[in-house]
Amino acid sequence: MTAADNSTRKPTVEVLLESDWAAGSLVADVRRGLGTVPRSLPPKWLYDDHGSQLFDRITKLPEYYPFAREHEILTRHAADIAELSGATTLVELGSGTSEKTRMLLDAFDATGQLQRFCPVDVSEQTLRDAAAAVAGRHPGVEVEAIVGDFTLHLAHLPRGGRRMVAFLGGTIGNLYVEERRAFLGALADTLEPGDSLLLGTDLVKDADRLIAAYNDSEGVTAAFVRNSLTVVNRELGADFDLGDFSYVPFWDATMERMDLRLRAEVPQHVRVPGADLEIDLAAGEEIRVEISTKFRRHGIAEELGEAGFEVTRTFTDDAEDFALTLATKV
Repeated sequence: MTAADNSTRKPTVEVLLESDWAAGSLVADVRRGLGTVPRSLPPKWLYDDHGSQLFDRITKLPEYYPFAREHEILTRHAADIAELSGATTLVELGSGTSEKTRMLLDAFDATGQLQRFCPVDVSEQTLRDAAAAVAGRHPGVEVEAIVGDFTLHLAHLPRGGRRMVAFLGGTIGNLYVEERRAFLGALADTLEPGDSLLLGTDLVKDADRLIAAYNDSEGVTAAFVRNSLTVVNRELGADFDLGDFSYVPFWDATMERMDLRLRAEVPQHVRVPGADLEIDLAAGEEIRVEISTKFRRHGIAEELGEAGFEVTRTFTDDAEDFALTLATKV
């Protein structure tokens, strides 16, 4: 490798979201989710700066196992994943700081096969910082970041070479069945035969452990979920009184998912001027903020198969709490 080859390449950043995207998207989501019954808010509004800080605290709580279990799998099997995928381009959806992906990048670097890394996220500054850090750590690798929404911009993923798309953290569990089907189908349509998907999923386990993971003793998760109303208050001038809501996490055994809601403890009339909306909440009425579906290995294989993927190998931690599934587009 020449000195020029070994120099750090400046990352490129393609911005696919309009500057007012977040504001317009929030208005649409609030009108659609809070303006109809049953009421809901998409989980993406949990992650403003404060919400992201709270989530970072959640990942370090003793009750919250998914982050540590996925980290364990990557530590042990990143090299296997790199070798089995044969990918020359690594794409990460919802990359954030790209922290866990660094283990994959290091493993790909060791094989000498990685040519390009493409992180995708809606947060432009976070993405720029992460892209610069990766470029500095992996000289010679082209870093092509995309500021975009992975539910909207899959068609913009870079083409050429053999690609592996990493979708980590169990984030796919935040999508409903129909949304998962649409997402996996759209992703398969953008990939070529031989390209692969590395999918992180939380596995079904004892209900008490699941509830404890989403109802920690320090109340961090409760604050995290309530923060969705803080975002609506701040951005759209709403007058939600957070003290009048209780946090309600429960295990839906039929759908095998955690369901995280906020329950109005008293009747409320809420104004949301920025969305030109007024709503009346009855005492006991709930706002669903997030679901987190848990999976079984055969169910993961079935959903991937329906979308056009074939499971190459499934990696789990020792306790089989979490899974990383490597699947190939057929």
